[in-house]
Amino acid sequence: MDTLREAIRRAAANRRAPLPRTAGLTPTEVDSAVQAVLDETLDHLWNHGWLPYDLYEVVRRNDDERALSFLVDALARKTSRYQSLHPRWTEQLTEIDATVWWDESEPHLAQWATKHIELPDDAVAVAVTLLSSLMALPGLPTIVPRPGTPLAGITHHSVDPKILKRVRSLLAKAESTPFPEEAEALSAKAQELVTRHALERMPSEAPTTTSRRLWLDKRYFDGKAHVVHVVADANRCRAVVYDLGFVALVGEELDLEIVELLSASLLIQATRAMVAAGDGARKGSEARTLAYRKSFLLSYAHRIGERLKAANTPTADDRLLPVLADRKRAVDDLFTTLFTRTTSKSTPIRSAAGWDAGRVAADRADLDIDRP
Repeated sequence: MDTLREAIRRAAANRRAPLPRTAGLTPTEVDSAVQAVLDETLDHLWNHGWLPYDLYEVVRRNDDERALSFLVDALARKTSRYQSLHPRWTEQLTEIDATVWWDESEPHLAQWATKHIELPDDAVAVAVTLLSSLMALPGLPTIVPRPGTPLAGITHHSVDPKILKRVRSLLAKAESTPFPEEAEALSAKAQELVTRHALERMPSEAPTTTSRRLWLDKRYFDGKAHVVHVVADANRCRAVVYDLGFVALVGEELDLEIVELLSASLLIQATRAMVAAGDGARKGSEARTLAYRKSFLLSYAHRIGERLKAANTPTADDRLLPVLADRKRAVDDLFTTLFTRTTSKSTPIRSAAGWDAGRVAADRADLDIDRP
């Protein structure tokens, strides 16, 4: 058993190493060895800040569906041993559909192989491939207590369901309308509504400063990350971009929920406008180039940031000024604690036409969610 575990570790650490031999071992022995190495690896990652959805996204982007399926099962099996989990863990496990579907009295590896029409040795190879990806991951700041941590005292604030429903409805209309002016009005009102809602709740709620990670598609990642960054800035949050493919956000729970919602809508609108700008262009036209589209998104983000800040007019309520100052201090303190080493990054603009088109599209983007 120990020999098989070491062979699995070696093969995962060095993809040129031979796959472990399982001849002469029972399905239970092979399954136990694979589970043991996976458990060690997951424990290490959990102790270094990784959450279920983070692992899911990394594997989804870098490996095939078999490795992703094996990861989901490993997460389901390991987390099922804990009686209580942080709400964020529960939400993410539900989102990736991590459930124990197999008969736990029998080896998982053999049942997984049967389900995916694979040979047992092929299943071991999939596990080794998965482990290769997981073992290479760097540490991340811990933003949610790992399984097994006492959960006493955890508070969770969220957007009022009625407000959230109105916001989602207006943003859905903004994403679907063919009229840029209408989309712009809808998105602007959405920002105004959520800002008003957040400010109204501030005096009566204790701060719940936390961090979240927002994963983005790799294509045009810099431009999309900049959109998220300006939305975060307009909603009293701070952001750090990771080349792994996500933006780390720090802020109050309520504000972060709004940032995720509004960012998702604006990215849909931005992508649609960017693609539309090149649809009527001739083959070889600048509007179809990578430089044009990158410049388009960066300009779009810049202008959206201006518009969101304009929509967030300062409150005239003097009672909120010290509350806002305290919230900003809490966000800055947590940001400094989580991210001790950050660097600034500049992205060159290589297409003036793309920049101009992006600004025009941002002027048309729908920020409104409060129409009758």
